[in-house]
Amino acid sequence: MAPKVGLFIPCYIDQLYPQVGISTLKVLEHFGVDVEYPESQTCCGQPMANTGCTNEVEPLAKRFLEIFKGYDAVVCPSGSCVSMVTHHYDEYFPDNAEYEELKAKTYEFCDYLTNVLGIKTLSGRFPHKVGLHQSCHGLRELRLASSSEVMGPPFGNVRVLLESIEGVELSELQRPDECCGFGGTFAVAEEAVSCMMGEDRVHDHEQAGTEVLTALDMSCLMHLDGIIRRQKKPIRVMHISEILVECL
Repeated sequence: MAPKVGLFIPCYIDQLYPQVGISTLKVLEHFGVDVEYPESQTCCGQPMANTGCTNEVEPLAKRFLEIFKGYDAVVCPSGSCVSMVTHHYDEYFPDNAEYEELKAKTYEFCDYLTNVLGIKTLSGRFPHKVGLHQSCHGLRELRLASSSEVMGPPFGNVRVLLESIEGVELSELQRPDECCGFGGTFAVAEEAVSCMMGEDRVHDHEQAGTEVLTALDMSCLMHLDGIIRRQKKPIRVMHISEILVECL
């Protein structure tokens, strides 16, 4: 029987980049997953938590648990939102077995593809030089890839997926795991710093010859794409699901 997955879509994808949600759905269904999008889902509460309004997060956390606890797995095309659920809900659910079960079965999209479904290769073609931005939450909280401050063998399932696609050449960045500067409300509170950090990232991709810039998080890509468009840089921005759906 196909696994029953609850599709958890971040607010900014729902409102600004619905094609990313559709691409995620199509890829999961292609690999035999029974996907359901619960229309009653709301924000996970990350913006409020980032601003220090933790009391306002609690009703959203409890609603999230009620909506998604019945699925075999919860899949989300965002490392930051998954990190919010799996790393920052504990204070709202002390000694709660249902939450512990939910936490263990909530996955970032590519993590679910590679580590649960066992997908390591794709048969399509994508003839572009691709730059991979490693989003902070996915890298340093979910540990979806190796980071430069940790000694050990390199790993990264998204890189493995991209390298399996015919025609893809991965950009070699000077600082492959540096923050883009978005940081949610940080981009509003510290606009100048946020923009300078984003410009550094874009420059790194420019010097590496990136044609298509991708990441696990559309929030990071939204920030970088704003800089790219305003400065009229010849770099195309695509969420990882948008690349994968072209290679099915």
